[in-house]
Amino acid sequence: MKISDLLISEDDDIIAINKPSGLLTIPNREANEISLKDLLIEKYGQVFVVHRLDRETSGMIIFAKNEKAHRHFSLQFENRETEKIYQGLVLGTPDPTTGTINAPIAEHSVKRGMMIIHRRGKTSITDYALLRDFKRYAWLQFQIHTGRTHQIRIHMKELGNPIVCDPLYGDGKPVLLSSLKKKFNLSKNELEEKPILNRLALHAFQLSITGPGGKVYTLQAPLHKDLRALLQQLEKNSSA
Repeated sequence: MKISDLLISEDDDIIAINKPSGLLTIPNREANEISLKDLLIEKYGQVFVVHRLDRETSGMIIFAKNEKAHRHFSLQFENRETEKIYQGLVLGTPDPTTGTINAPIAEHSVKRGMMIIHRRGKTSITDYALLRDFKRYAWLQFQIHTGRTHQIRIHMKELGNPIVCDPLYGDGKPVLLSSLKKKFNLSKNELEEKPILNRLALHAFQLSITGPGGKVYTLQAPLHKDLRALLQQLEKNSSA
């Protein structure tokens, strides 16, 4: 994996990356897997972590190149002065199709790494809006006003429309072409069908933030190939 293939933008203060799904943002406790931070250190020598994305979530993430920029960017995240836009595929169609979910999120008291909606949790606010209705699925845009772990994922579960392929808050099932096409025949060379998508259908699409010198960054991460292919199939088969 080459950083050059993932790079969105770079200057003296910031490195903006389109993170693939499945890649850790920072090393795990065991340090037994390569992370995005490791790859960036190989290229740049030193980088500073500003925020994180879930391992399963793809899309826009930034790192700072120096301590001044790190303090500046981190403070904006802390004070909720950034604009964070995500896109994702959910099961079913939300009703209403546009709204705000304001539900506090806390860590699960028993299941490590899992979050729950609970009154003892921290304030968590997510706006959502329908972009495309595929009936069985819906493509949504989200704006998060807080940055809680698994925020969009748990909020969509609460709404009754979990993110597609979510193993924690949804059914975790992959999307198969046979489930979309009325007439589907497996190739003679294949023993079993390969999923169109077999990872969390959530993508950090856009981030707006201000640099130390006052420069406003509005950074967009294009959808990765797997999500593009899925949307193309959904469009194709919804109009068939």
